[in-house]
Amino acid sequence: MSLTPTSASAPESADRSCTEILASAQRVLSVEAAALAQMGEDLPGDFAPVINLILSAKGRVIVSGIGKSGHIGRKIAATFASTGTPSYFVHCAEASHGDLGMVTPADICLLISNSGETTELQDILAHTRRFSIPTVAISSKPDSTLMRAADYRLCLPPAPEACSIGMAPTTSTTLTLALGDALAVALMEQRGFLPEDFRVFHPGGKLGAQLATVAQLMHKGEDLPLVSRETMMPDCLLTMTSKGFGIAAVVEQNQLVGVISDGDLRRNMAQLMRTTAGDIASADPVTVAPDTLAAEALAIMNARKISVLMVVDAAKAPVGIVHIHDLLRAGVA
Repeated sequence: MSLTPTSASAPESADRSCTEILASAQRVLSVEAAALAQMGEDLPGDFAPVINLILSAKGRVIVSGIGKSGHIGRKIAATFASTGTPSYFVHCAEASHGDLGMVTPADICLLISNSGETTELQDILAHTRRFSIPTVAISSKPDSTLMRAADYRLCLPPAPEACSIGMAPTTSTTLTLALGDALAVALMEQRGFLPEDFRVFHPGGKLGAQLATVAQLMHKGEDLPLVSRETMMPDCLLTMTSKGFGIAAVVEQNQLVGVISDGDLRRNMAQLMRTTAGDIASADPVTVAPDTLAAEALAIMNARKISVLMVVDAAKAPVGIVHIHDLLRAGVA
């Protein structure tokens, strides 16, 4: 009789391994979530003063750190920059070899070190002291060298690292990243940062497409299929065909008063060629303003089951036309 374990034991082992894996993940998330909740209930005392400091700054927020703190610092600087707070990441080791020239007296330095004893930060810290550059420190050690030297202190709450040996930066980096997000969002709200401001810094990719306005995608000028109320339908059909949007926009005294669609043509087929555009047009058409987000325009089209929207200004004058294909080509969907 063979003593080799049968294959039937494999699923049991796999299930046990899966349970252990999930338990590890849940423990990490629980530890980090508890630390975030702790920080949320008791934010660092200098949080609001740091916000006011940055709002009054004439220069940029220079973020620096090394190792995992450096990686987090890069993200914080990028988030600041994309949400209206000019910011730049300077690697502290490179700062010691010439990049200190990027830091000016008009700037603010945000230095990150979980231990507060990172030797690579010494030169940039000394530079801020020499030139009276306001310095904000993020650390979990309130009595560390960095925190004692800084003008403003954002101390992380005492919380264990989530790794099994308690040494790998996990909870501390999550807290630092979240604190950076809290700073960025508080600054956004204090500045009154709007979606159109966000769009200025995000023109490319999927996000840029979703934040584009109708004005950026619409057809205008000679492309508009405009007719008057008195235009006879044979001529109106020529306009609809030549412009290629499948509609005609009826204008009176430079205001949009109606739209003729394929549906309007079918409903009036019997007397179509003997009537005028004003007789056929559907009054009070669906329109959008030029500053409407393209994503919002697409939602309107989908909800109303239409493929074209006229774009009008505040005086109801037609200034453009946007087709659903224009939005799809731009990557809005």
